[in-house]
Amino acid sequence: MIDLRFLRENPDVVRASQLNRGEDPQLVDRLIAADEERRAAISAADALRGEQKAFGRTIGQASPEERPSLLQGADELKARVRDAEEAQKAAEDRVHALQMQLSNIVEGAPAGGEDDFVILEHVGEPREFDFEPKDHLELGTSLGLIDMERGTKVGGARFYYLTGDGAFLQLGMMMLAAQKAREAGFQLMIPPVLVRPEIMQGTGFLGEHADEVYYLERDDLYLVGTSEVALAGYHKDEIIDLSQGPVKYTGWSSCFRREAGSYGKDTRGIIRVHQFDKLEMFVYCKPEDAVAQHQALLDMEREMLSAVEVPYRIIDIAGGDLGQSAARKFDTEAWIPTQNTYRELTSTSNCTTFQGRRLQTRYRDENGKAQIAATLNGTLATTRWLVAILENNQQADGSVVVPEALRPFVGKDVLEPKK
Repeated sequence: MIDLRFLRENPDVVRASQLNRGEDPQLVDRLIAADEERRAAISAADALRGEQKAFGRTIGQASPEERPSLLQGADELKARVRDAEEAQKAAEDRVHALQMQLSNIVEGAPAGGEDDFVILEHVGEPREFDFEPKDHLELGTSLGLIDMERGTKVGGARFYYLTGDGAFLQLGMMMLAAQKAREAGFQLMIPPVLVRPEIMQGTGFLGEHADEVYYLERDDLYLVGTSEVALAGYHKDEIIDLSQGPVKYTGWSSCFRREAGSYGKDTRGIIRVHQFDKLEMFVYCKPEDAVAQHQALLDMEREMLSAVEVPYRIIDIAGGDLGQSAARKFDTEAWIPTQNTYRELTSTSNCTTFQGRRLQTRYRDENGKAQIAATLNGTLATTRWLVAILENNQQADGSVVVPEALRPFVGKDVLEPKK
């Protein structure tokens, strides 16, 4: 959630952010009005509590003859204090509800929706094939890497098995990412994939996209769609030490998404599935360091994409396509030959203090005062990468050359079709 003081002092900035996102700017005015009512309710309750305290001293000093009538007045004042405190609580609840609806303030992202991103850079050239390339599912099936048919039999649509070398290819990719993260100062974590509602809500995933999240009603728990959720909750209600610089974690977990509203989209293969593995970077830092850390996460993604030898581009996501928590997001998209287009492989988001304020994750500044920490996240490897690796590294005979960085994990230089 955003800082109420910032909202009061910069309402036009917040309204402009709402317009950039394509969201309701009037929510800003409703929140400002509710905040004024809250502050008035707090002032009224404080005044009555002060009056009650002073009245108590009067009773203590009164004579036995005066006390009965004073006690009656005390009961009336007590009731007024109770009513004022209830009004204060209701006003605070209204502010909180509106505050939770308001998305993070956009910082530098272009305006518009899903198709209004800005291309920042192309890295590598799409390959020219002298044969008709196969798509990743045809390759994965013939090479014995992917079994969609049995995945559907067991789990339903959008489920799959990674088999044999396919499993090693993914594990190798994840291990390479984990090693690179450790070398860059990230602590590897294998976090829970089930989280409580307050953790899911605190990270901003229970807004308008809540229908994409799996919910276990019987247990009141959510399956995460990214380990960002569990890593953001790791320091909930804590004051962390940022005196030596940012605190950096990377989470390796399975992730789960309902893919609500995506029926008919990317139904072939493993581009859009319900379960996948992902290595996610997560950073806690001081707010003034967040922009630099965002670039550092993007550079980590660049390094990893170069290692798996796929051409890609970097795009600046438009405000209307940002998640509720993100102030700015960069995506990297790999070239997919059989689709003749780029498809998302990673994203990295600067969430500023939005998640930290919701989860009450703080640090102490140089004066010892507790301040809200900024948070950032970025993907370093995920199952979808196999699509780009297979299609871009295929050969005319149906084999696939394993990127050199993955060969020590896979144990092979080339993946050959199964006979």
